[in-house]
Amino acid sequence: MGLVCGQNKEALVWDLWEQSLVVLELLSYSAVDSNPLSLYVMHPFWNTIVKIFPTWLAPNLITFSGFLLLVFNFFLMAYFDPDFYASAPDHQHVPSGVWVVVGLLNFIAYTLDGVDGKQARRTNSSTPLGELFDHGLDSWACVYFVVTVYSTFGRGSTGVSVFVLYLLLWVVLFSFILSHWEKYNTGILFLPWGYDISQVTISIVYIVTAIVGVEAWYAPFLFNFLYRDLFTAMIIACALTVTLPMSLYNFYKAYKNNTLKHHSVYEITLPLVSPVLLFVLCTTWIFVSPTDILEVHPRLFYFMVGTAFANISCQLIVCQMSSTRCQPLNWMLIPIAVVNSGTLANSVVLSALSPGEPAEQALQYTAFLTKEAHNGLTRSGRRENQLAVCRSTVNNCCKYL
Repeated sequence: MGLVCGQNKEALVWDLWEQSLVVLELLSYSAVDSNPLSLYVMHPFWNTIVKIFPTWLAPNLITFSGFLLLVFNFFLMAYFDPDFYASAPDHQHVPSGVWVVVGLLNFIAYTLDGVDGKQARRTNSSTPLGELFDHGLDSWACVYFVVTVYSTFGRGSTGVSVFVLYLLLWVVLFSFILSHWEKYNTGILFLPWGYDISQVTISIVYIVTAIVGVEAWYAPFLFNFLYRDLFTAMIIACALTVTLPMSLYNFYKAYKNNTLKHHSVYEITLPLVSPVLLFVLCTTWIFVSPTDILEVHPRLFYFMVGTAFANISCQLIVCQMSSTRCQPLNWMLIPIAVVNSGTLANSVVLSALSPGEPAEQALQYTAFLTKEAHNGLTRSGRRENQLAVCRSTVNNCCKYL
């Protein structure tokens, strides 16, 4: 009897698996790429490169390899420029050879990202799971290449503040999710122009930095405008003058042609609720942080933002691929909201106490442990500082109690 039940269960599992494969096969990938750089330069180049790869090489392996190169660049720059001051005057700069490696790997990663789809069509192995894997990694890669390129200017008098970069990172993230929001409502993925232009430009900037050095970015390029201002202006201008207008135009065209998949304003804007809430929560955390978290550990904060954003993006990608309803709230917003509420409560309590009270030190150290524990990773005297805070907190708490 048990054997029969086991066989029936196994047969049921296989039936469900086969049905899911049939559903996945019915899903189609519909994308439009109208970028001249992509159409007339990069696609012919990728068509040549893809012929080098053997037909047995899985497209997902190509996708993952390109993503790992971006991750490697991120941690390589984290080693040579942990606090984004390496490019500032009177600081030890990143070696020129490192810039060459980062530039080449960035372009190779960009090439692999363009080749993986062609390899899938070449080997007749295109699947919706491959699309999810590709775009899901792209959503996570946004934080890696943005934070890595930041090291060319860094912080300091000639650089960009960590808060400005935080806002620029969100410009890139919103530009990315805007494309998938379009597909969620129109059924067509309009690939943004800014991605191809930015990847080619970033790779060139890395190589130029290796040749001329970071000191070349100190001098104004026009009147009193520094290269950091050009860097900021290019990102904002690309989003406001290219990405956003084209998205609105494509959305309006679908509305006029009556091809929108959703018709109520609530359903149309539903996928934007979680990313907007993530931005609000993270920005609130920055302003109320008792330890000034963004200034102390910008890399870790950017990484957290990018990881949470990638999770939200992947859920949206699954919904627009399967034509299912997007959920307004992502579960990853919960711990961030808890941290914000705890930090706000901590700030209110601390403001009501006098600076010398022992309870203030206890609350500060509690916040240190529970909300921003990675602040213990500071480069100078981290172990000694932690032990001193521990001893002081314990002694004062005992006195207070």
